[in-house]
Amino acid sequence: MKFELKTENENYSKSFSQFLGTVFFLTLIVILCNVALKLGTISRNYKIEYNCRLLAVEKSKTYFKKLSRLSNLKSKQQIWEFCKAVI
Repeated sequence: MKFELKTENENYSKSFSQFLGTVFFLTLIVILCNVALKLGTISRNYKIEYNCRLLAVEKSKTYFKKLSRLSNLKSKQQIWEFCKAVI
């Protein structure tokens, strides 16, 4: 007569690997979201600097509007002072 005893080691290893997979996936999502936010900030700063340089060359109403939208400044004087600080 043969007597076999099955252990629960396989179930523990499966649940542990699923847990590690979930943690890895969530960590990857957090890292990618952080990178996306950083790239958005860099892009916004680049747009502000670019439009300030264009405004220094050509005083156009469209550049004032773009900079007003990007920097949340309303008056032209504030935008000029902001661009002087940026450039």
